[in-house]
Amino acid sequence: MYNEQMDEFLERIERGDKIEADDWMPDDYRQQLIKLISMHGVSEIMGALPEKEWVPKAPTLRRKLAIMAKVQDEMGHGQLLIRVAEDLMAPLGKTREDLLDDLFTGRLKFHNVFHMEAPTWADAGVIGWLVDGAAIITQTMSLDTSYAPYARALYRICAEEKFHAQHGESIVLTLAEGTPEQRNMLQDAVNRWWPALLMFFGPPEDGGISSNQQRNMQYKIRTQTNEELRQAFFNKYVPRIFHLGLTLPDDTIRFDEAEGKWQYQQPDWEAFKQIVKGNGPRSKQRLQLRTMSYKETQWVRDALLGNQREVV
Repeated sequence: MYNEQMDEFLERIERGDKIEADDWMPDDYRQQLIKLISMHGVSEIMGALPEKEWVPKAPTLRRKLAIMAKVQDEMGHGQLLIRVAEDLMAPLGKTREDLLDDLFTGRLKFHNVFHMEAPTWADAGVIGWLVDGAAIITQTMSLDTSYAPYARALYRICAEEKFHAQHGESIVLTLAEGTPEQRNMLQDAVNRWWPALLMFFGPPEDGGISSNQQRNMQYKIRTQTNEELRQAFFNKYVPRIFHLGLTLPDDTIRFDEAEGKWQYQQPDWEAFKQIVKGNGPRSKQRLQLRTMSYKETQWVRDALLGNQREVV
């Protein structure tokens, strides 16, 4: 019976059918989706924190309002995705509280770029332009995902992320056309963020597609490998970075006409593993802030959910 259900499920996916939350799905498919969407959701929430640090320090009122709106959007994306993940976790007896507890205890990882420091205003620009640009490339790939609730959420998220990238690009262009000090600040931010941007898409595949990527591509959860996404990022952004007169901290990067792809220096993938395990430059501080905020707003959730215990 299971084999028949599995064959029928794969046939549905192969012909382009979309899977809904209450449809039958194999346990492996459910777990792959929970892992992906949970990480995406908490990364949206944790990703708001580096820019939140710049809300009170933005150089003008216009910039302050813009970055505040962006932070609000990112938190909304996290809320939307966690709701999608919640539907998948419900048959397993798990709730969003379990998901967030996994984040606070380190069992659920968030994206490597959001463990990084953002010490200057140029970092806010690089995050909006390049980090969100990388996110758009990844999320656009998943717009045709076989899981319909995730696809619907992504259509809204991608539309808003385009505005976020334009917000970051505006900051970058202003700094690039500014004083020598502003250009140096921008160049320094690009240098510091470049390794994290390379790591954004995950390690390349050794000897072919990894088993996890292969499984997700078979399920049509994703359609491209990590390296294909990274190459798409290079195609879009490396020429633009050079056009602004900026450099990259990689003397080897070049487009190989014969192979039709970019050659570049690999980042330190061992460092990547340590970062996503919670040992990045700002990992502990950001998790502490998120945990404290969650605990301090417990009374709001109690009031909304009508919990019986006294709300102070």
